[in-house]
Amino acid sequence: MPIALTIAGSDSSGGAGIQADLKTFAAHQVYGASVIVALTAQNTKAVTAIHPVPTDFVTAQLDAVFDDLAVDAVKIGMLATAELIETVADGLERHGARNIVLDPVMVAASGGRLLQEDAVEALKRRLLPLATILTPNLPEAAAILGTATAGTEDEAGEQARALLALGPRNVLVKGGHGKGQDSVDILATHDGRSERLVAPRLDTLNTHGTGCTLSSAIAAGLAHGIPLHEAVVLAKRYISAAIAASDTVKVGHGHGPVHHFHHWWDRQDGRRP
Repeated sequence: MPIALTIAGSDSSGGAGIQADLKTFAAHQVYGASVIVALTAQNTKAVTAIHPVPTDFVTAQLDAVFDDLAVDAVKIGMLATAELIETVADGLERHGARNIVLDPVMVAASGGRLLQEDAVEALKRRLLPLATILTPNLPEAAAILGTATAGTEDEAGEQARALLALGPRNVLVKGGHGKGQDSVDILATHDGRSERLVAPRLDTLNTHGTGCTLSSAIAAGLAHGIPLHEAVVLAKRYISAAIAASDTVKVGHGHGPVHHFHHWWDRQDGRRP
């Protein structure tokens, strides 16, 4: 069975972070392992507290997983501090991790900041060069580059290529924060190609965990041995369907979660058919 590892924060409400990643792996028939780097107190309305895990315990988790499991792909999500970024980078290098999907989580859908300001430079210096693919949304891409958020597809493409120059082999700039009838992602690859990935923009508040879910779906595809371009296309299709079915998952009073198991559950009543 393919194995994917998520290195991220725990979401106490279950819609994002480690919980969303493991649900996504399961939906793609991938065995999921986890290294928890932070605990969050959050729900669909707000992030109220963040407790980073001590770095020595993060190292212990990484070593325990890689010493026993044949990890086919790694998804990296929320890393709250520069110290955690350094610790995770050291562990990935030590164990020769491959197929690394880096989702630079900075702000939750509810607006809570999840990455300290001084951690951005550590992210750029240590983790971007290790990434098989970097998957920022528009505000995250701008924050990494220290520039204004892209307002057009052309600007998003320019930022994708600028991010590519910082070290990741491929970059997917996600257009969910953009405007217009379609949500357009820009995929820039190490061979100089650039491609638009288009899906209809859906009118829903249930966007909690969308970035985590998309990056985990890409990692699941890579764990199966699917080529990167196809893995990204399939992941985009999966998250679009999960968002489309999200209104059938009535959880919380804010930005609810997407429907990770939309292919498996009957959409009419939420039960297995």
